Amino acid sequence: MKLVWSPETASKAYIDTVKSCEVFDESSVAELVSAMAAGWNAQLVVETWSRGGAIAASIGLSVAIHHTGGRHICVVPDEDSRSEYVEAMEKSGQSPLEVVVGPPEEAIKGVEEIDFLVVDCRRNDFARILRVAKLGQRGAVLICKNASSRAASDFRWRSVLDGKSRIVRSVFLPVGKGLDIAHVGAAGGGGSAAGKGQSRWFKHINRQTGEEFVIRR
Repeated sequence: MKLVWSPETASKAYIDTVKSCEVFDESSVAELVSAMAAGWNAQLVVETWSRGGAIAASIGLSVAIHHTGGRHICVVPDEDSRSEYVEAMEKSGQSPLEVVVGPPEEAIKGVEEIDFLVVDCRRNDFARILRVAKLGQRGAVLICKNASSRAASDFRWRSVLDGKSRIVRSVFLPVGKGLDIAHVGAAGGGGSAAGKGQSRWFKHINRQTGEEFVIRR
């Protein structure tokens, strides 16, 4: 089994998120992550959030799981963050299903079979969270939001995942403050061409100008 895309479900989640996020100035990230989570029929959506963070993307994820029938878990570092998150979600008309309190890098180790993971690049531990996350057998979609402002400018998906997962594709989108997205293949789905004597294509995006360069090696 692997993640299968449903454009109809993605469209429904997108429209519902547009309606739910009308009061927010920047809802484009929320609409996109909602459509992606619903479209891929994510059964376990996990996000990290901390006090003072934007809530729109969380609303979008909550909308998505109403369409997939899955679970939405938010990992927060402390009780103050939990209280603020719950209050903000309730004000928006969403009921947060599960909130886990603790150091994100440690707390996320207790969550297995993650289909869809959203982390905030403004936190210094975002790469470590990605590294220890236990992804589902069907594959997973990983999203780094606020990617343009992340501390680790030399971030690379393959180095973070350390060869444990097969990256099907990755892309940087200039949405909001930047979204870096990776689609991880299903377990046992076959290895990449690396190491088989075949040439590979490398993509580089200039985060200042948005220009994309493709290089073959």
